[in-house]
Amino acid sequence: MLGNPFELAFNQAQKLYKITALSPKWEAFFKIKFTAKNLLFLSKNTRIVVKIIVAFDENRVIGKDNTLIWHLPADLQRFKTLTTGNVILMGRKTYESIGRPLPNRTTIVISRQIDLHIEGVIVVHSVEEAILKAKSISREDIFIVGGAEIYQLCMPLADQILLTQLHDVFEGDAFFPEISPEMWEVTEKERGITDEKNPFQYSFITYQKK
Repeated sequence: MLGNPFELAFNQAQKLYKITALSPKWEAFFKIKFTAKNLLFLSKNTRIVVKIIVAFDENRVIGKDNTLIWHLPADLQRFKTLTTGNVILMGRKTYESIGRPLPNRTTIVISRQIDLHIEGVIVVHSVEEAILKAKSISREDIFIVGGAEIYQLCMPLADQILLTQLHDVFEGDAFFPEISPEMWEVTEKERGITDEKNPFQYSFITYQKK
């Protein structure tokens, strides 16, 4: 059985060489062709970015009673644009608030319930297991979509935070963790357009881990 670097090489070579099975012949080929130096280069240049995507208010409130407090179509459209075609990770309560797998995305639900089975989604039992599973499914970026406990657990594992910041204050019972300026820096900031459909003042902000 090949280790992770060779599995990565095989995944990349599937497109190049149009192979679908890892036969002994191909295993020997990879061991010769992909030296340690080549594998290191390949790993660096196919690095998967773990991204937290979230919307919160001035007090970092993200919701109340397991539901969204505000309706902001611009944020929903941004969420759809960024996550479509990718793997999304969420807690069981967040999944229950959505009620179904989101279309054109692979959904991984994190739950402590060992016997939990949900049709159309993958159930795992830790954030580490979820990220490893996501990386085995796709070489695209991974999106963590909530809720509060999952955000807290994933902060040390994430590379980026894609934030919709509402410049208002709402009453809620779920909060995003504090974003430490010692660990995170703002790399992009765009003011959102307020109109009839989007009645709140808001900004799209990207944080990068230092």
